[in-house]
Amino acid sequence: MATPRCLGGAMVAPSSLPATVALPPPSYYASSFSAKPQSLSSALRCSSPPASLRSRASAPVAAGEAFRSEQTLDATEVDEKPAVAAIPLDVNADADKFIFSGESAGFLKRPIIQISSSQIEVSSVSQQKVVIRNTHGENLVGILHEAGSWELVVLCHGFRSSKESKTIMNLADVLVSENVSVFRFDFAGNGDSDGSFQYGNYWREVEDLRAIIQYFSRQNRGVHAIVGHSKGGNVVLLYASKFHDISTVVNISGRFTLERGIDDRLGKDFMERMKRDGFIDVIDKMGKFAYRVTEQSLIDRLTTDMHAACLSIDKNCRVLTVHGSEDDIVPPEDASKFDKLIMNHKLHIIEGADHRFISHQFHLARILLEFIRPSQDEDGAAAKEQA
Repeated sequence: MATPRCLGGAMVAPSSLPATVALPPPSYYASSFSAKPQSLSSALRCSSPPASLRSRASAPVAAGEAFRSEQTLDATEVDEKPAVAAIPLDVNADADKFIFSGESAGFLKRPIIQISSSQIEVSSVSQQKVVIRNTHGENLVGILHEAGSWELVVLCHGFRSSKESKTIMNLADVLVSENVSVFRFDFAGNGDSDGSFQYGNYWREVEDLRAIIQYFSRQNRGVHAIVGHSKGGNVVLLYASKFHDISTVVNISGRFTLERGIDDRLGKDFMERMKRDGFIDVIDKMGKFAYRVTEQSLIDRLTTDMHAACLSIDKNCRVLTVHGSEDDIVPPEDASKFDKLIMNHKLHIIEGADHRFISHQFHLARILLEFIRPSQDEDGAAAKEQA
């Protein structure tokens, strides 16, 4: 068993904590790192792509190093056809793609290989479990990676996924390897957090994100950027449309047209079944009950207006949308719609990438780092304002 250590006057287990962690005072950072505590701008400022990204693919892997992946995943590629009942591709996946049961369903299984993560100086990065209560009394469980920066990047997972998803974990790895502190967490009803899973639930997840940001604000920690993948991309954009306290937002593979994709998950006759029964039970690929879609949760999705949200994002909020050209779950044209409506927006389409960026993790991470890294011009302007 690992030995507990003292963190800011409290005993902290290396991998998990039973309750909410009170973050240490600013003096802790000054004494815990060899250099002066870094702002995110100083942690990320460099004139060329980070060395870890340039060398990740070719660098030898140290003995005993943990791989984020480089293993065969039990995933299934689906030839979508009309069907009777929806079955998810993967219980832990954040994709909108489902296998369907019924005689007409056809699918082909093949292994999907995930690339390995970078070598990270783990001696300079601590991880703590942090439990934060939302406004509904539910405990949201997250992992705080202390990598040296006072400001944080918050990572938001997608539909029926968690803070442990490959995309979220790989982004966290790369950020901490560049001395950027990260917080990744589970929305209510997902992963280790309290609550029951609910279909739709977009604005409830915005409330969860709000609870996270307010918690760190009370701990005198700044949140520099919020990053969301898939449904998490919608959540960070909705957050920016309602609250104007985050200057940098990254939407990865978010869906613009929420009316689309429902029949892929619930079946072509979902409206008829909903009117008849008042709910639709979704069955997983093992034939077990996964979750129930109620009429209210379906209405929640259908009435979430991404068009209005995009127009409500402050012009001073920098927004990046990253999408794969081969995303067959959320079509790339959704990314173009975000680009047309959001005032201060940058669009990056990664050629050949799918919804999860399975073979493009390094490329995705480099784009993210380049966007959240402040430019020299911005730093100079900020310095003049402070003077």
